[in-house]
Order: sequence, then structure tokens, then C-alpha cells
Amino acid sequence: MSDDLPLYQRDPEAWRAHLAEGNAKQARKRVAADVLIRDAHGRILLVDPSYKPDWDLPGGMAEANEPPAEAAGRELREELALTVPIGRLLCVDWVGPHGPWDDSLIFVFDGGTLTGHQAAELSCTDDELNDVGFFDFDDAAHRLRPYVWQRTQAALAALTSGTAIYLHDGMPA
Repeated sequence: MSDDLPLYQRDPEAWRAHLAEGNAKQARKRVAADVLIRDAHGRILLVDPSYKPDWDLPGGMAEANEPPAEAAGRELREELALTVPIGRLLCVDWVGPHGPWDDSLIFVFDGGTLTGHQAAELSCTDDELNDVGFFDFDDAAHRLRPYVWQRTQAALAALTSGTAIYLHDGMPA
């Protein structure tokens, strides 16, 4: 009779070993978390990473077993000494394999609007960044890679619509 029971009920340890084996063999995704932050004039906060040619939204890669929203907050603290509430999810972008990189998931969260004092106090506190600044939409579009600008536009639209969006390489899926 007990052989009719599923493995997880008749042998919990064997079930855990089965799950561990599957976990070790399954593909893993890289996950990044960015934050859309504005100033009182509606300009977008961008950072200039030292390790790539284009500007980006503030944020970065999640560490192992770190929730994306926590990764976003940690990256802001590490790179800009900035602590803001990480708000709602605005979009998720699946970025396909490119160059030497496998695919990844990029989460973009609402970081709200900084006060004039917060904006004036911003500076890079990590060698990973060369510069930080607020930019109007035209300047942001010229500084960001095209698919990052498309992702940013989707995040801005989600602010207005109240609905998060799922993207593939910056485009609605």
C-alpha cells in the first residue's frame, strides 16, 4: 500500500535528494534589477558604468538567492549611497543571448522622485561608476542603448498605466 504513495510522502529524504539533483542540473538565469528614479523636473536618473560604453539606469546584478527588489536597493546603496523605498515592479525584460552573454531577466522598479536635496547630494561612491546625473527624455534616449531606452519607456508607461509590462529585448512580448 505504501508503494502507491508518491515519493515525497513515502520517502521524504529521497524526495529532497531528487529535488537537489534537479536543482543542480537545471539552467539558471542571470537576474538584474534596475530602478527608475526621477527628479522634481521629471528627468531620469542615469549612471555611467566604468565597465561598459553606454549609460544605464541605476541598479545591477542580483546575487545568488537575492530577491530582485533587494538587489536594486543594495546596488543603490553601494554605488550611490542612496536609500529610497523600492516601489512597485514596472517591467520585466527578457534579454536574449548576445555576444558572450547568456540570456537574462531585467526587473525595473519604481524608485520614486528624489527631493531637491537628495538629487543635489548624489555622487558615485563605487569605482564601477564614472558619473551620475538626471537627464530629460531626449538626452536619456541618446545615452542609453536602444533596447535599454525602450525598456525605460515601457517603465515610464507603466508608471502612468499602473500595469507592469513584460518585454523581450526591450519590446512588448
